[in-house]
Amino acid sequence: MVFKKILIKIAFILLILGESAFAEEVDGAKQVVDNFQADLIAVMKNGKQLGYQGRYDKLFHAVSTSHDLTKIARIVIGKEWEKLSGAQQQSLVETFSKFSVASYAHNFKDYAGESFSFDSVEETTRGGVVVHTHLNIPDEKPVKFDYNLKEFDNHWLIINIIANGVSDLALKRSEYTNILQREGFDALITKINEKIDNYSKL
Repeated sequence: MVFKKILIKIAFILLILGESAFAEEVDGAKQVVDNFQADLIAVMKNGKQLGYQGRYDKLFHAVSTSHDLTKIARIVIGKEWEKLSGAQQQSLVETFSKFSVASYAHNFKDYAGESFSFDSVEETTRGGVVVHTHLNIPDEKPVKFDYNLKEFDNHWLIINIIANGVSDLALKRSEYTNILQREGFDALITKINEKIDNYSKL
């Protein structure tokens, strides 16, 4: 009987410790998303004055420190990654990183009272975390943003963003792998650079 009580106490302590650990994980992942969204809003508020290059420069650090761009680049080309040389892998990561920042600088350039709101956080079966949020847009329906994060070296990083149910990772993977398989690596890099160039002009 005494032994059973001891086991119950141990189980209770482990439960409390487990809940505490998850709470810390949630706080860490949520903070990464909160900081990134705050940077986006700040850039939007000054978007016109900053211009494209100014927005790009402001967001470069924000994107680089909140997103695992190397991991994302690997995921979007899937098995094709292993077929690339070390130099090609490095080139893809660098080009993809520039494109990621450029897309934010292009898409978040104006401010009309928008704000982000936190909804909830959930743990995934693979040890990751999903932070559920939405973007409030005056006189329009809110846009749901779900951030997938994984922990690397005690730091949470975004590896995918799902906007209104559409996975950015899935879209890019379909496009990039098709180009790689049909036209080759150089064509993929050229097309990504063309998109970066177009963003800078719009």
